[in-house]
Amino acid sequence: MKILLTNDDGIYSKGIYAAYEELSKIGDVVVVAPIMEQSAVGHSITISTPLRIYEVNRKDKFFGYGVQGTPADCVKLAFYDILTTKPDIVVSGINHGANLASNVIYSGTVSAATEAALQGAKAFAVSLASVAYDDFSVAAEFTRKFAELFVKKDIKNNIIFNINVPPVKKSEIKGWRYTTQGKSKYLDTFEKRVDPRGNTYFWLTGERITVEHGEDCDDFWVSQGYVSVTPIKYDLTDYDIFNKLRGTEVEI
Repeated sequence: MKILLTNDDGIYSKGIYAAYEELSKIGDVVVVAPIMEQSAVGHSITISTPLRIYEVNRKDKFFGYGVQGTPADCVKLAFYDILTTKPDIVVSGINHGANLASNVIYSGTVSAATEAALQGAKAFAVSLASVAYDDFSVAAEFTRKFAELFVKKDIKNNIIFNINVPPVKKSEIKGWRYTTQGKSKYLDTFEKRVDPRGNTYFWLTGERITVEHGEDCDDFWVSQGYVSVTPIKYDLTDYDIFNKLRGTEVEI
């Protein structure tokens, strides 16, 4: 199996190395990831500056290609320049922090998987649902097992899976569930500060709030100790509204 591995935390992150070690047990892994952290950049791509690629070593051996760009840039470059053949599967992660509910809009991790789907590949994104918890072993093992399962499934290429793993020991994982995207969101706060030269700047902080907890929601099941696996797609059309409105157009 040929696997393309990317992320948004950067090629030197702990999560991508944990995923690499597990995925290497089942296939040939090519790593193409941002040279620096690119969290919350969404599906942005670089069009005004050059994209530079660097060979990166970790633990005294070649690990992968670091790109001076976004996660979506990494996937595009992998498909159009670095890879010699199309990968069987693309994995994005393991992100350090949850990508639940509305977070998927901002997530570079999810967007990298989405770009892979746009390129016609099977893809999924994986996140460890805590920035404080630092043990990626459970998430990495699940990544490997899901990759083995997913590559055999007959699934449309415009569908990706967004996976979130609870920040607990393996013995505390209750199982996994197919879920829907939750409704939780962040209550943004911009902290106003002044730099040493007297200039004002702002630092985004915030608090995650739960709008509603449906019984199928990703954030609900993760809070209950289950791995959430959410099928998502990049077509943003509201077909219910479209079908109601179609045919009601009038001349302007």
